Amino acid sequence: MKGLKGKNVLITGATSGIGQAIAVRFAQEGANVAINYRGNPEKAEDTEEMIEQVCNQIRGCGGQDVLVEGDVSNEQDIIRMCEEVVEKLGSLDILINNAGMQIAEPSDQVKTENFDQVISVNLRGAFLCSREAIKQFLKQNNGGVILNVSSVHEIIPRPEYVSYSMSKGGMGNLTKTLALEYARHGIRVNSIAPGATATPINSWTEDEDKRKEVEQHIPMGRVGTSEEMAAITAFLASDDAAYITGQTLYADGGLTLYPDFMKAWSAGE
Repeated sequence: MKGLKGKNVLITGATSGIGQAIAVRFAQEGANVAINYRGNPEKAEDTEEMIEQVCNQIRGCGGQDVLVEGDVSNEQDIIRMCEEVVEKLGSLDILINNAGMQIAEPSDQVKTENFDQVISVNLRGAFLCSREAIKQFLKQNNGGVILNVSSVHEIIPRPEYVSYSMSKGGMGNLTKTLALEYARHGIRVNSIAPGATATPINSWTEDEDKRKEVEQHIPMGRVGTSEEMAAITAFLASDDAAYITGQTLYADGGLTLYPDFMKAWSAGE
């Protein structure tokens, strides 16, 4: 895709799932990739294994990789992360806000600390990363690209995941607001909104019966892959999408098309 070779890309939450696939895809396109991960002493061995895997994949593509540890719910971590990327790669051209989490609770029982944690990672973190990236873009005076990894729950309510749905709904407005505010500076901001995707965050991925149940609700009859999400992310970040900004691209197999209406049950005969 046009314009990605040699670009410096920061991807949050890049050691597994969609984030890992995005990191590899950008390396395949010739970009240099800064891999953000959150250190967790309790899972240090697993984290090291995931980091080694994605770094080896990037190097196999001939790209340069940089590791930047940091918690996207922590403002000081975010500021340091962006500074490290610029110091080690020389500039920051593309930001992918991918880090995210979810906690299932009936809405009347949501614990405030859980609500705050989800919003802090998914929405506040995406804003703060965007803020720091935009500062750098303006300093470089050469435009820039921000891609937010949202969800179909940007527009589809998700009972028992109210904090997650709210965070993704907010991300949709964040995308539009930043795109409008900084368009005159050559800065583009877009989102991708995956539907049901086979990633470690989805527990049904490894259960054949549960996976089939999920796929029954998708018009195309299958779940998506991380590689498919990475492909549309690369497209939106590339010069092939140079006239697109402020948009959310739904990659969901038709999940947002009201699947229940595949049969005209409401029409009557």
